[in-house]
Amino acid sequence: MRKLIIGLVGATLLGGLAACDSAADKKAEKQADALESQAAATTNEAKETQLNAKADAIEQQAGNADGGATTKTTPDTSPSK
Repeated sequence: MRKLIIGLVGATLLGGLAACDSAADKKAEKQADALESQAAATTNEAKETQLNAKADAIEQQAGNADGGATTKTTPDTSPSK
């Protein structure tokens, strides 16, 4: 179930990339995706939560890098919430 949720969130984020195509956004998205993949692969709930929080922070920071234009539309990708 957890992997399904993460997959759906990932698909949603990929759809949003069309609106955010700066180099900084792409780099942040790759970093966040890697962390989310690690989170999905772990069996440790605390580690999963930590990795997802870090991924969220990276995505949020990237949203702020463009002057906040995408910050309000940045989804909360944490399946733990």
